[in-house]
Amino acid sequence: EVRLVESGGGLVQPGGSLRLSCAASGFTFSNYAMNWVRQAPGKGLEWVSVITNDGSSGYADSVKGRFTISRDNMKNTLALQMSSLKPEDTAVYYCAKGRRGYGRTYDYRGQGTQVTVSS
Repeated sequence: EVRLVESGGGLVQPGGSLRLSCAASGFTFSNYAMNWVRQAPGKGLEWVSVITNDGSSGYADSVKGRFTISRDNMKNTLALQMSSLKPEDTAVYYCAKGRRGYGRTYDYRGQGTQVTVSS
């Protein structure tokens, strides 16, 4: 059974930083791309970032230069380092297992962790 558990969300002031983590189990983590997606209040899901099975990364324009995605294939964990946070980054953040070793499409996502950026 695929299981994805996010952690690290919370309340942070504008300009601050936060690090999200995702613990994965139930599949061969190193074989698959992993994504972060988010959902702001009252809006649909927005793709944020991807890291392929070989470590290449991609970002949405809205977070490029501020967020960094990483993975640890030994520990089966995914991370998202977020800096220079803005109020518009407020959302529930989900990690999502890719359908293959590359690309943005995914087939499972976790329960999410809330990030609130507010003064």
